[in-house]
Amino acid sequence: MCGRFSFAIKARIIEERFDIEVDERLLFPRYNCAPSQKLAVISNADPGGLSYYRWGLIPVWAKDSAIGNKMINAKAETITEKPSFRQPFRKRRCLVPADSFYEWQKDPLKTPYRIMMLDESPFAMAGIWDAWINEAGEEIRSFSVLTTMSNHLVSGIHHRMPVILSRENEKKWLAETDENLLLEMMGPFETAPMKAIKISHLVNAPVNDRPEIWQAV
Repeated sequence: MCGRFSFAIKARIIEERFDIEVDERLLFPRYNCAPSQKLAVISNADPGGLSYYRWGLIPVWAKDSAIGNKMINAKAETITEKPSFRQPFRKRRCLVPADSFYEWQKDPLKTPYRIMMLDESPFAMAGIWDAWINEAGEEIRSFSVLTTMSNHLVSGIHHRMPVILSRENEKKWLAETDENLLLEMMGPFETAPMKAIKISHLVNAPVNDRPEIWQAV
């Protein structure tokens, strides 16, 4: 599962890392990204910049936007089988940029961990998106983060982790049309370049969207 992440990176670094243009007027550091929020993605509909989609995929056929609350993640292993995710996987994919994600260990304290690259550099999680029209005729674009089995590092905390794409696969994820090649990209990210740090329980509340939640415990 991936239910929280952070994306608190300066525009210049984002532009260099992902080879896109960033409108700094729309960019704010996000330390506690949570479902139902509008968050930055790099979509195959606009691969040259950041778009802002709601986290929690609302299928085009949905009658109520509330369904998105149950669709923040899509399992890589079954993505071609689920009607809600099958078409977005084939046609509407995105990168979800992040600098860390959070998981809670199943111990009595439900200890939260911040999981990231060793050098704390940004990375891209694999996502899918859809466009839904509400009763007022407004289009709402929303996304899900794909998940897979955990690597050795994350497995000690949680059995699932987001699909983190290798740098060479990021643009392929947006442009590729061969379904088999896309499926091959969705295994667990290697353990060696990653680290996990115990952090404050402040992260438990999405309203705590500030750097203090990163404080190591």
